[in-house]
Amino acid sequence: MELTVKKRNWIVLSSLTLAVVIDQVIKIIVKTSMTLGESISVFGDWCQIKFIENNGMAFGMEFLGKTFLTSFRIIAVSLLGYYLYKILKANKHPLGYMLCIAFILAGALGNIFDCLFYGEIFSSSHGAVAEFVPWGEGYSSFMHGEVVDMFYFPLFTWPDWVPFVGGDIFFSPVFNIADACISCAIVALLIFYRRFLLS
Repeated sequence: MELTVKKRNWIVLSSLTLAVVIDQVIKIIVKTSMTLGESISVFGDWCQIKFIENNGMAFGMEFLGKTFLTSFRIIAVSLLGYYLYKILKANKHPLGYMLCIAFILAGALGNIFDCLFYGEIFSSSHGAVAEFVPWGEGYSSFMHGEVVDMFYFPLFTWPDWVPFVGGDIFFSPVFNIADACISCAIVALLIFYRRFLLS
């Protein structure tokens, strides 16, 4: 059965909203119940909840300073939001493609919220569990909050004899739901929807 435009749009926008809400709820739970650097094993050492914060993009990458990065994110999210609006209105793309764009937008929004607001509304997580504080009494200023990451899967360590990576952890980034939304959606776009990109 073919979806109506209204139902398809509802699915896309609901998925976007749900992804942002889940991302923020998990981040707030971690930030208000763990100290920075604290780690909890979930399924042995290979699956952990490890609370870290970073200034950068997905998986903690950093470049060109916090103000530039947050401003870039806001511009990118605005453009991506406009693009999603246009493809929803045009009704020419598969639902899967639109969901991929929605999840990329959700991931970007999730991390932007941290940058914009967390510094204003949370106390510092260094050495203590963070708490909500009155606006402006937090650990940093508007646009200078840090992104909360928590999922850590150090699946195994490469044997020392392996060239270039010997002794390193196979997958060392600590990430969040927003990062996962962006990464998985980009992979899905490249595998299944390349011909629709920016069409």
